[in-house]
Amino acid sequence: MSCVIFLFPGIHIQHMELQNDTQILELFLLGLSEDPELQPLIFGLFLSMYLVTVLGNLLIILVTISDSHLHMPMYFCLSNLSFVDICFTSTTVLKMLVNIQTQSKVISYESCIIQIYYFTLIVGLDNFLLTVMTYDRFVAICHPLYYMVIMKPQFCVLLILASWAISSLNSLLQSLMVLRLSFCTDLEIPHFFSEPNHLVHLACSDTFLNNMVLYFVSGLLGGGSLAGILYSYSKIVSSIHKISSAQGKYRAFSTCASHISVVSLFYCTLLGVYLSSAVTQNAHSSATASVMYSVVTPMMNPFIYSLRNKDIKSALKRYL
Repeated sequence: MSCVIFLFPGIHIQHMELQNDTQILELFLLGLSEDPELQPLIFGLFLSMYLVTVLGNLLIILVTISDSHLHMPMYFCLSNLSFVDICFTSTTVLKMLVNIQTQSKVISYESCIIQIYYFTLIVGLDNFLLTVMTYDRFVAICHPLYYMVIMKPQFCVLLILASWAISSLNSLLQSLMVLRLSFCTDLEIPHFFSEPNHLVHLACSDTFLNNMVLYFVSGLLGGGSLAGILYSYSKIVSSIHKISSAQGKYRAFSTCASHISVVSLFYCTLLGVYLSSAVTQNAHSSATASVMYSVVTPMMNPFIYSLRNKDIKSALKRYL
């Protein structure tokens, strides 16, 4: 077995050449723990969480499609969010489950890039869909008389398509930025999926441009969306405060209580993971914390909406 350098468009990566001239780059996902005794427990726990996530979000999608009372912009966005959450968990968890079952930590370079593409795409979609849903609540509470005029079905579809388009371009950019890097040895990724930031840190070549692009795009898209959400809710709180009756205030607040919970869970866990990883520089701790936004949050969303939203609860009763 001899070492060769394989030339990929824009990349120089060390490969191992086998006797049949097949070239393989081996990357290793170290997962959450390397203790063999913990693997069955991790497998059972994450399989259960994955099944609950898929079934819960699939039920939300079926209910919002089948119930005519839920054919509204808010629930159209919710069904898209549920679909994205299923994809999110599938992207991050399935490969880990397969690796535990086969007792292999190997992931091909192509699969790693594909996982980075879909992970970035889905995080971006979650970000934009939550922003669109916030705007929907802003219009419903602050401008109720113009709600049907502003939030027309065509406009809602346009917002969703724009979210997909921007997220797709961003994920393509991030994937291409990873492709330009050089890797000198077989890679050990201290994570249970191919998180872009971890892979960039393992590169031998200069990563300054990658980090600049990552931070700039994250600040522009993520920071811009978060600022829009905070501004919208400041206006919503102001409008609710002007309502004279306590019952009217409660009804207005209850229409966005579920969304506030989901937004808080998503952004607090996401920001907590990346801020803590920047402070501690502990890769395994970061991987464990990533479970919160990549697995727990998609699993909790159906429960939050079904337990705190009267329309969803009524529709579920009719559906079941």
